[in-house]
Amino acid sequence: MTDWWRRVFWFTPLRKGLTVLLAVAVVAGLTYGGYRAANPDLSCADGVARPEEGAECVGVSGDGYAFEVAALKDVARAIDRENDSLKAGEYATVAVMLPITSTDSGMSTKVLHELQGAFVQQYAANHDSNEQVPKIRLVLANTGKGNQHWRTTVGRLKEMVDGPDHLRAVSGVATSSAETKAAVKELTGAGIPVIGTTITADDIANGPGADPYPGLARVSPTNRDEARAIAHFGEVEARKAVLVQDTRPGDHYTATLKKAFADLLDDAPYEPQLFTSPPDPTEEGTTANTFRQIALLLCGTRDADTVFFAGRHTQLRQFVNALGKRACQHRKFTVLTGDEGSYLGADERLDKSALGRKVGVRYASLAHPDAWKEPGAPRTGGSPAAYKVFTDLLDKAADPDIGPIGRTSLRDGQAIIAYDAMATAVRGIREATVEKLPEIGDVVTQWPQMKGPLKVEGASGWICLDNHGNPYNKAVPIVELARDGSQRFVQIAWPEGKAPAQDCLPPGDS
Repeated sequence: MTDWWRRVFWFTPLRKGLTVLLAVAVVAGLTYGGYRAANPDLSCADGVARPEEGAECVGVSGDGYAFEVAALKDVARAIDRENDSLKAGEYATVAVMLPITSTDSGMSTKVLHELQGAFVQQYAANHDSNEQVPKIRLVLANTGKGNQHWRTTVGRLKEMVDGPDHLRAVSGVATSSAETKAAVKELTGAGIPVIGTTITADDIANGPGADPYPGLARVSPTNRDEARAIAHFGEVEARKAVLVQDTRPGDHYTATLKKAFADLLDDAPYEPQLFTSPPDPTEEGTTANTFRQIALLLCGTRDADTVFFAGRHTQLRQFVNALGKRACQHRKFTVLTGDEGSYLGADERLDKSALGRKVGVRYASLAHPDAWKEPGAPRTGGSPAAYKVFTDLLDKAADPDIGPIGRTSLRDGQAIIAYDAMATAVRGIREATVEKLPEIGDVVTQWPQMKGPLKVEGASGWICLDNHGNPYNKAVPIVELARDGSQRFVQIAWPEGKAPAQDCLPPGDS
């Protein structure tokens, strides 16, 4: 650089101007970078955001957003396509609230099947119901892994009652946990009708003593009813039975199931065998070692042959694996449990060889594809015709103009029960009005009327709700694991010991 250019550059206003511009650029860059660091973009989709940077996306969406879960893309797109066909002002919205981004394989499968069942019923309501109104819009509501972000999602749902969404019911609500209980309390407290799919805990229900969840209806039997159905089916001798129960606090499924089982085993000679699952019961923890010890204790009993298991599916799998390696291989044991057993057949960590070592597993399923097939189906309590309506709709969903909705399976009953919950929601919404859109408070009042000739002819069986929103004497399919891990339907059992009468009217003290 010549002296002349050096003098021009360094000792003229040009230098000052360039210096100022450079300084401004540096400050602006640092400021923007600091702003971005302090205020990261947490949005995921319309109505959906991350609670914090790096977290899962939670919120409510009906626009085809699958919450970054690849397995849900097909059914999310099918729901979006159906929603797009609806005109503003002609529809009521139903949300399916689930832990959509759960990383547990069993829960992920459950979420997929529930959304598939809900969509099939949405499509039927909008296309196969003789132009009844209002039309039904379906949205996905994600409460996050373990339902830990339920407050965010419930807050959004409460905002959707008014305005263009016209939210009129929330379905799904599929786990009997403390978070679910709090979410149901918040929703029903705000006057929003809730229809539980697979919640079975007795303390997430209304009853003769009180109705802590006004507007809650359920399509699955309570744990108490499941236990009663199992007892009527198995005719178990209490003197030969042992209860194995989880002591982890805050789990309403296990707490009410162990109480129901304990009531059945009031005269049992053996005290319950205890274990404590991890805070997240989908994790392995150290309970496998506890079950090895319990299996040894069972071998030490004189003649016990039946185990009532009150726990979640991860621990159930660990227990069955341990029982398969027990010292007393010559003795036979049958494990009886609640609907969490429906996850066991698909669990890749299940030691299927245990099922060939005189270990039987039977559970109370919420629904099963073989329960209502001819011949041999009960004459009341459900019907093969109602189940066939569902399977025909499922076949129709394979049409590319309607679906596809992803790979389907009915063996765990989740799609069937979600379809029935959605049917109950649609019935409540449409019976509440002769106009296009009912008041949300009128939907809540419909549950006590769903009985007798107004019952819901569900694919899982009749849904005859009592005055507190609970299904009366609901069909309970008993299912057992075959030696290859497949799920084999045994027969339908009933909480009352026999199928309901044709009128399906709950007694006065229900």
